[in-house]
Amino acid sequence: MTTENTSVFLLEDDLSFGAVLKSYLELNDYEVTWVDDGKYAIDRFREGKFQLCLLDVMLPHIDGFTVGSEIRKIDKHVPFIFLTAKNLKADVLKGYDVGADDYVTKPFDTEVLLRKIRAILNRGRNMDQRATDSHQIGSYQFIPSRRAINHDGMEQKLSPKEAELLELLVEYKNELLPREIALKKIWGDDGYFTARSMDVYLTKLRKYLANDPSVEIKNIHGSGFILTIRG
Repeated sequence: MTTENTSVFLLEDDLSFGAVLKSYLELNDYEVTWVDDGKYAIDRFREGKFQLCLLDVMLPHIDGFTVGSEIRKIDKHVPFIFLTAKNLKADVLKGYDVGADDYVTKPFDTEVLLRKIRAILNRGRNMDQRATDSHQIGSYQFIPSRRAINHDGMEQKLSPKEAELLELLVEYKNELLPREIALKKIWGDDGYFTARSMDVYLTKLRKYLANDPSVEIKNIHGSGFILTIRG
């Protein structure tokens, strides 16, 4: 996937970390506008056209949650990711409530962050395809409106949660679906028992798709899942 002309808005007050992250993103062909103080963020955001925002939370003058809320008022669709050391459940949930597409706690692996960025951007670029009522998953046809999978003339009906989870996996096809995003969007909670429940649904989906070896739902330990479709 090309990142040509993809402009990223980076808000980070740690000068050393900000410089390193900016350079890393530029090495991967992103154009980066970096701001190191929350009080300048909104004005700088208004000056450009950005495809994605990376926002620190603990900032001088204006915190990242406030900046994220203001950005969402200006642009309802631009995706953003919080990058922060604030890892309490209340902070994570607040980040998603503000409208974040992801919430990444420091320290983090920059390669994983890059995958998350690509996944979010890829979703936006394939919005028209996702809007269709039928998805081809290898040799399977998934019809969300009917909560059904068709294969070799046989139809498998899905429960509402199974259908929602499969549709989200299709949305992130061949990219990482972060576990916390699936839990938040479908169950509204990322607690232990909810996570265990989601694992049961994933096991069922793997069973439904087991007849096509080109289709696989991979578990990426500690991060999430990838629906891979080969060929």
